[in-house]
Amino acid sequence: VQLQASGGGLVQTGGSLRLSCAASGSTFSRYVMGWFRQAPGKEREAAAAISRSGGSTDYAESVKGRFTISRDNAKNTVYLQMNNLKPEDTAVYYCAAGYGTSVTTRAARYDSWGQGTLVTVSS
Repeated sequence: VQLQASGGGLVQTGGSLRLSCAASGSTFSRYVMGWFRQAPGKEREAAAAISRSGGSTDYAESVKGRFTISRDNAKNTVYLQMNNLKPEDTAVYYCAAGYGTSVTTRAARYDSWGQGTLVTVSS
């Protein structure tokens, strides 16, 4: 599956952004989807994940209550709604697809990765 992330940009502290990730080339509903991020000089970390049906989700503690992952299988798209953004959320955000059955934030369980979209939160 090929993934194309979009929606990044510059936002002030407390603002919101919605990231989108469009999938093509395979049956989208077969994949668990995740959003990961990598800040400058730091390791990649998980932000959120969603099951194939969208019925189950998982979040990193650092984003719980602020970020919401969702998907539209009819549109082959996964979203990450980010509210109350903080400067520490500044990172390149990547969407990923995993051909599995369980929701997971473990990067090793994901097989395909998008190119990333930059989110910058100014203080």
